[in-house]
Amino acid sequence: MDNFPQHCLVINVLLYVSVTEYINGHVHLEEYESDGKLFLTEAFNVIMEEILHKGTDLKEKVCEWKDPDQLRALLDLDLREHGESHEQLLQRVRDVARYSVKTCHPRFFNQLFAGVDYHALTGRLLTETLNTSQYTYEVAPVFVLMEEEVLRQLRSLVGWSEGDGIFCPGGSVSNMYAMNIARYWAFPQVKTQGLWATPRMAIFTSQQSHYSMKKAATFLGIGTDNVFIVQVDESGSMIPEDLEAKIVQAKSKDAVPFFVNATAGTTVQGAFDPLNHIADISERNGMWMHIDAAWGGSVLFSKKHKHLVAGIERANSVTWNPHKMLLAGLQCSVILFRDTTNLLMHCHSANATYLFQQDKFYDTSLDTGDKSIQCGRKVDCLKLWLMWKAIGTHGLSERVDKTFALARYLVEEMEKRENFKLVCKGHFVNVCFWFIPPSLKGKENSPDYQERLSKVAPVIKERMMKRGTMMVGYQPMDGRVNFFRMVVLSPQLTTKDMDFFLDEIEKLGKDL
Repeated sequence: MDNFPQHCLVINVLLYVSVTEYINGHVHLEEYESDGKLFLTEAFNVIMEEILHKGTDLKEKVCEWKDPDQLRALLDLDLREHGESHEQLLQRVRDVARYSVKTCHPRFFNQLFAGVDYHALTGRLLTETLNTSQYTYEVAPVFVLMEEEVLRQLRSLVGWSEGDGIFCPGGSVSNMYAMNIARYWAFPQVKTQGLWATPRMAIFTSQQSHYSMKKAATFLGIGTDNVFIVQVDESGSMIPEDLEAKIVQAKSKDAVPFFVNATAGTTVQGAFDPLNHIADISERNGMWMHIDAAWGGSVLFSKKHKHLVAGIERANSVTWNPHKMLLAGLQCSVILFRDTTNLLMHCHSANATYLFQQDKFYDTSLDTGDKSIQCGRKVDCLKLWLMWKAIGTHGLSERVDKTFALARYLVEEMEKRENFKLVCKGHFVNVCFWFIPPSLKGKENSPDYQERLSKVAPVIKERMMKRGTMMVGYQPMDGRVNFFRMVVLSPQLTTKDMDFFLDEIEKLGKDL
């Protein structure tokens, strides 16, 4: 050892330490992975029991209401230096499940999404596990081809044999895509030269359209002052004559009309704008016609009800959210285009050479990522595709028809009860109404009637959430004081659930 070179000794010691650390680290890594897989298995059992079993059970609560300070303390949200034990983490999963709203519960009527489709949910779980980005064929070969086929089928339902489209992160972004593409179509120089190279632009949308129209105008630099609001009739549908008047008004202010948004299924009343009339006006004025069918687009599956969107094929673009009436699960939204000139790619492409090399060994037209304003893009087509595969077009049609039937039943039963008053009779599955408590019956002419009526819905909403029996939304609108918006869409619902809903509203509000 005396003759052994010192530097060799040091190297051997370092090598021994490195190998030992590697072996120990590898063991620790294997233990971590093993523990992680066990945790995933046990956490999945909690999800199945607490959310998918209890969360769909009528005997269980829709929500376990806690005030924010209580909930913050119960969840122990602090993030610390060191990790927690297996059991502590499982308790975290149980707590998240327990105190979250069960949107899969049959009596969750609060939003334009509800219920659960287990095939779609399987698609969502598979998507999360595969954890890829839908921008190139090389990293998402299955999903690039799948998205192409799903979009083709959706366009076919609209009435287009050709066209384009893309899955977007929600209807608001889909609407923004439509507005951006329309602006590029009208003023292609905007992509390189910006707003300096464009005239003042005018957008037209109804007073009951989705607020994303104003947000898109803000985001794109067009400005909300250039969003001209078109009046609606009693049912909430756009009045074509007022659209024409607003176009004249915009032109008088030296604004160029370039984009009209029609709505197929408004958020609150579920109204459908007269699409053929709007298409006529749009064509006469050389405007891009977009249809926000995020909510109502699914009527295209129904032979009985697709007349509500007569004329949809005349649009230049359509937003559609299968995560709503079709129950594909959040989020699942598409923007569809009639265009066949590749406007979507021309408008959004940035030609990033590290992703979209043109000398790849496969057809680079399959690299669709440059159509998107995003880089990384979540796979949203699998859940819809798998659900569609499971129940077919016929099953989706039955799902839509059932919701209409239940909504009609609810309205008929509501009209038999003296404490319920419809805001108006709609054509869709939104049922808007006031509950008139006994203390307000016959006092419609009292000076404080509207003020007192406006307080009814908020109190009933608070009571139902604290009891956990159900959830339904309310809002004021266009001079009307607070009224409930009941939305019927879960396939798990029956007429008994409709009866329960009416009984529960009466029970919660009878002493007001």
